[in-house]
Formats: sequence, structure tokens, C-alpha cells
Amino acid sequence: MHRHVISMLVENHAGVLSRVSGLFSRRGYNIDSLSVGVTEDPDYSRITVVTRGDDMVIEQICRQVAKLVDAVKVKELLPDESVYRELALIKVRAEAGKRAEIAGITDIFRANIIDVSATSMTVEITGDQSKIAAFTELMAPYGLMETARTGLIGLERGPEVIKNYEAYSRPQEEN
Repeated sequence: MHRHVISMLVENHAGVLSRVSGLFSRRGYNIDSLSVGVTEDPDYSRITVVTRGDDMVIEQICRQVAKLVDAVKVKELLPDESVYRELALIKVRAEAGKRAEIAGITDIFRANIIDVSATSMTVEITGDQSKIAAFTELMAPYGLMETARTGLIGLERGPEVIKNYEAYSRPQEEN
């Protein structure tokens, strides 16, 4: 079972996310990550779903989502042809003597310290899932207090775009 990232352009109104997630649950498909946000056109939202399955299952998911009334475009984002990112906020224990070490690691990862208290620091980090996992692993010895992650988002590399005038398409992998 391989990880797949599916990007959906949908109409931006109430109930759309419920219909999409309901389709997944009714068919017994698991959602590893789900991210939703309005696009450059306020009439449309982009839903990014990370799920697992073989190629036939992913094809079926894409076709079923594309049949929903609110779905405008559905496309799998292939790893070699796309850029993926995730945002995480990580709160770590930070006594005065450890703050410089934490700040140094934060700088190496190009993360930002966004809050400091007497006993903790909150760090904002953006990147792929492996970068966030590596950072979290290095912060663990200091004491992870709390973590919040956005879920994966992605766009195709280059000039390709998912707009409301394009029909459903699944990219073809080159052999």
C-alpha cells in the first residue's frame, strides 16, 4: 500500500468537505491527512487528501470524488512532479540553560521561534514530513509538550495548474 496525495478543486460552500470525507468513510478508505483551504478564487477550495492504496484503489477514489456535484477537478499529485509541504507548531520544554541549544537546532532547520515563556518555546517549522519528523526527534530529549500539524498540502511543479475548466485527469507515470 503506497501513499498517494490527491488534490481536489471543489466549490467553496458548506457541506462539501462532509460529502468528500463521507465518500471515503462509506467506502472504507482511510485518510492519513486532510487539508482544506480557499484558493485564489474565493468560489473554490482545494482539498488535499493523503491516503494509502494500490493504483486501482486510488483510481477508483479519484473517479468517485470526481462524480460529486461539488467536485470541479480531481488529480493525483505524483511525488516526482509535485511539491509537498506541511506546517507544524511544536512546543518544547526550554529552561534558560537549554534555550541556546534549541535555538541553534531551530536555525539549522530554518524554523522560527514564535513564542517563549519561562519554561517553554514554541517553534514553527515548514517542510516535508521527513524534515518535520527529524526536527521533532531532535526536540524530544528537551521534552515535547505539544504538537499541532496542518496536514500535507501540495502543488504540481511547473506551469500545470488545477483550475475549474479542466476535466478529471490522473497523471501517467513514465515507465
